[in-house]
Amino acid sequence: MPDLLIELFSEEIPARMQARAADDLKKLVTNGLVDAGLTYASAAAFSTPRRLTLTIEGMLDASPSLVEERKGPKADAPEKAIEGFLRGAGLTRDQLEERDTPKGKILFAMIKKPGRPAAEIVAEVLETTIRNFPWPKSMRWGSGSLRWVRPLHSILCILSAEDGAQTVPLTIDGITAGDTTRGHRFLAPDTITVSNFDDYGTKLKRAFVVLDPAERRDTIWNDATNMAFANGLEVVEDAGLLAEVAGLVEYPVVLMGQIGDDFLGLPPEVLQTSMKEHQKFFSVRNPKTGRIERFVTVANRTTADDGATILAGNEKVLSARLSDAKFFWENDLRIAQSDAGMQTWVDRLSNVTFHNKLGTQAELISRMEALAGELAPMVGADAEEARAAARFAKADQSSEMVYEFPELQGLMGSYYAKAAGKSEAIAAAAQDHYAPLGPSDDVPTAPVSIAVALAEKIDKLTGFWAIDEKPTGSKDPFALRRAALGVIRILVENDIRLQLNPLMKFGVKGSGHRWYNFGDNTSASSTEVEEGMFLSAGGVDDLAGHVHQNLLSFLHDRLKVYLKDQGVRHDIIDACISSSDGAPAGATDGNDDLTLLVKRAKALSETLKTDDGENLIQGFKRANNILSQAEDADGVEYSFGADIKFAETEEERALFAALDTAEAKIKPAMEAQDFGTAMSAMASLRGPIDAFFDAVQVNADNATVRRNRLNLLSRIRTICSSVADLTKIDG
Repeated sequence: MPDLLIELFSEEIPARMQARAADDLKKLVTNGLVDAGLTYASAAAFSTPRRLTLTIEGMLDASPSLVEERKGPKADAPEKAIEGFLRGAGLTRDQLEERDTPKGKILFAMIKKPGRPAAEIVAEVLETTIRNFPWPKSMRWGSGSLRWVRPLHSILCILSAEDGAQTVPLTIDGITAGDTTRGHRFLAPDTITVSNFDDYGTKLKRAFVVLDPAERRDTIWNDATNMAFANGLEVVEDAGLLAEVAGLVEYPVVLMGQIGDDFLGLPPEVLQTSMKEHQKFFSVRNPKTGRIERFVTVANRTTADDGATILAGNEKVLSARLSDAKFFWENDLRIAQSDAGMQTWVDRLSNVTFHNKLGTQAELISRMEALAGELAPMVGADAEEARAAARFAKADQSSEMVYEFPELQGLMGSYYAKAAGKSEAIAAAAQDHYAPLGPSDDVPTAPVSIAVALAEKIDKLTGFWAIDEKPTGSKDPFALRRAALGVIRILVENDIRLQLNPLMKFGVKGSGHRWYNFGDNTSASSTEVEEGMFLSAGGVDDLAGHVHQNLLSFLHDRLKVYLKDQGVRHDIIDACISSSDGAPAGATDGNDDLTLLVKRAKALSETLKTDDGENLIQGFKRANNILSQAEDADGVEYSFGADIKFAETEEERALFAALDTAEAKIKPAMEAQDFGTAMSAMASLRGPIDAFFDAVQVNADNATVRRNRLNLLSRIRTICSSVADLTKIDG
């Protein structure tokens, strides 16, 4: 069985495209080969800045011969029909088989398809792959029609076996496949002839090309960390930057440079961001002070002076970059420490649009400030401090540093708030109120930060729901799913109990002058009415009610996603949500208390994992089905009146006693939100319910006994439903 080696050699491929391109090459070629009948043992793809490589081992040397059976017309069909069938099959009349079938004599064609040599199939598949390669961006060059990410120089394509190597015959736009490649552009640019993948890898390494991206990453990281350690420093980890830099070099040479003393006073995050974004440098930190003091750059070659000239050039360029950052930092500090302070930046945000239907950034801040004040006592924060934190949380968006590096928003706000003499809580909220940005991010834990973070997310959700800009399918341009998950995680992971419905209504009404009673604003223009800036008479309350109901449903959907990752099924959450609807005061705070819902769902989930809990569901559903059928047939509701004096069997009396005991435990447990005790008491009904159904006929001949037993089933439904709506449970 031969092995296949393919290399597509070109000008530099952008680092961000290399990994995906290697995967696409492997997928397209292997799928094409398998579809053509060529199976294989294994395949692997590699990439460097100048080449995509694919190696396939244990491939068939030819596709298997096949025989296709094709059913034709009846033997006595018109001659033209038979002739058409023969043309399609490529056979003559005497090559057809005539078979007896229940529908009479039918003609069959046995079409033999001989196998094809591997080289022929590989050539077709590779040409199709190259001409249809899914680059995010591609280009044409010269007079050819071929498109590639950068000009394609050569194609290496060989089949190797024990008896030698064979070049696959293939020419695409004047590029003829061969058995040669080239090494490093500067260190070994000559042509290299290879015979198989092992030979290819060995000769490339001698020619200063490290083929495997993982090996390049390991080399960079090990050399950088060892170099830093030798100087008592540490490299700041950045997996994304490491992958990108490994895609910029074929032969990584790690060099460590100095940062000018003038710039060491800059915040470490500023240094790190500037060096990463502009120069692709790794930051090197002093673990004792936390300062960024040096940088690591990765060259693509060795030099006679061991990189001294390269480092000198990099340090010169870095100095110019950091001079800009230092100017921004010092200028921003002057504003933050002035008499007007950060309010200067807040005022500027009145000229920055947040959304054309939701006002400016300054109006957003005003809404956040009001909502944070409402939230503060619910999360243990000082109301005035929470309002002040919300007022300045986004002020840094007007700063020069954040204009240059938008990814530093929040972080710079924290620095500027401290410089302006704000409290630690206000400074922390500037950075923390954006969190969590992803599922693995930490959530804010300080009360003021929690209040501002919730205010920002609730305002965003209610605002965009009010203007009907909800997520659709996979589209979520305003990151509302992330905001909803943020609300859930902040509440649940901080064990915060609060009702969201009043806050969501407050959020809609808090949209300020954007939501008017149209009856009181007859001067509104037709454009303003069309844009939804004004509401019909009494519309604010109606809109608030509509938004909070729809938004709460969305939050419940996000809650299911959140709990699914923790092993809680969606039907269990539905059961807890449903039982909260319209629940009496004291029994539950309703389904807008997400922390309470999570506790109930987790308790129910654990209960249903036990034998008693799992079997209780079947008993409950049996009781509920019998009761529902009887109520439909009789046209009455059996919801009261069960009396033990009408019980005829020990099993009935035992069930009465068990229900009394369970109810006595469940009611106070639910009032105290002791869901574990309530669920355990509910699960204890499994035995008495099973025994009851084994021994008792509910629809007895005696009407009084039948009614009493149906009312007893109603007690089962009522008691269990006070814990969770078990009708929602699957199974």
